[in-house]
Amino acid sequence: MSTTISKKSTVDAVTAYTNAAIEELQALDPGADAELLRAIMKPKRQIVVEVPLRRDDGTYTSYQGYRVQHNDARGPFKGGLRFHPTVDLHEARTLAHLMSLKTAVVNIPFGGGKGGIAVDPKTLSIRELETLTRNFTNLLGDNIGPNVDIPAPDVNTNGQIMAWIVDEYSKKRGHCPGVITGKPIELGGSLGRDEATGRGVMYATREAAKELKLNMKGAKVVFQGFGNLASFGARLVEHELGGKVIGVSSSQGAIYNKNGIDLNAAETYYHNHKGMKGFPNAEWMTNEELLVQDCDVLIPSALEKAINVSNANQIKAKLIVEGANDCTEAEADAILKERNIFVVPDILANAGGVCVSYFEWVQNLNNHYWDVETVRKELERIMVAAYKQVSAMANEHHVSMRLAAYTVAIQRIHRATMLRGF
Repeated sequence: MSTTISKKSTVDAVTAYTNAAIEELQALDPGADAELLRAIMKPKRQIVVEVPLRRDDGTYTSYQGYRVQHNDARGPFKGGLRFHPTVDLHEARTLAHLMSLKTAVVNIPFGGGKGGIAVDPKTLSIRELETLTRNFTNLLGDNIGPNVDIPAPDVNTNGQIMAWIVDEYSKKRGHCPGVITGKPIELGGSLGRDEATGRGVMYATREAAKELKLNMKGAKVVFQGFGNLASFGARLVEHELGGKVIGVSSSQGAIYNKNGIDLNAAETYYHNHKGMKGFPNAEWMTNEELLVQDCDVLIPSALEKAINVSNANQIKAKLIVEGANDCTEAEADAILKERNIFVVPDILANAGGVCVSYFEWVQNLNNHYWDVETVRKELERIMVAAYKQVSAMANEHHVSMRLAAYTVAIQRIHRATMLRGF
């Protein structure tokens, strides 16, 4: 999905949250070295490559590729590769930073990385896309690997692209499925990966509802979005929590029915019509209008900065669970806090995907594969433990869940750095 929000606002928000967490850590531990805390939040390595491609018509071109390796004090770098025209070093740096925090807050043994190629894959043939991917893999070389940096799918990348990376990387190093996650099952992918982010959001919603004493049976839930996360998450919220999904959206707009949406029918309609406009028994509205509809739980799962200063005062939900990365402006976050709207932040709420990527990596390293129930059980264990640790920090120190999540994450990275030495 596209967004007109500037990348600078993303950087400013992450920087603001990080600085606030560092101040909180200093208050908790006056002996903590503020300069070290800020230093470990800077990227360790930034890789820029020029990826060549011979087009099908015989012409030669090249595209810039990036990989930012943010922090590996707690384990190998981990994070997605996206193929999109707007990919650049600033975006990769910010998202790698967020991945360091995300892996730390759920306490899995990874750091953070992010990258990709500044290209629109829709303009490439399958052969061109494969060649570009293989060339990028070779240029990254030993900067990636199962004990160094483990990429994964992201915007406009998928299991097939991950398969090409595994194959190209393995040509010089022997069979090495652990170099990448998000692979097809046939090449060492994990069961439960498709639903992982949505399932993680469901667990976060369940735990937050318990804390708020919000009965999820019949609770009205709005998902902004209807991609992978929202489609799985919406069904799980209904089937496992008993909630009632009353709104979902696509990039073109949203459908809303206060009595509930038939999710199976909505998905079928979306695939048949390439959009949701005209879906029967539902009101058509903009994404912005959907966010301010009456509901108990709001789960933004699509756009960056969806919650901003222009709508934060109009949101009616009691609970917001951030399915999308960086979906709340820093100024809007302050407004939500003033209004006592409970927010489960993105680095905690949507960490289900990286948790199951971790499981895939573990399975690859051990060459022993789990059934889907084991994946789900382990995901629940990690998500619930992480939620409780962040909630305990928030309640003990009277701070927001976002500040608590950032503080827990940075504290873990700081401790790992101190123990390893520098």
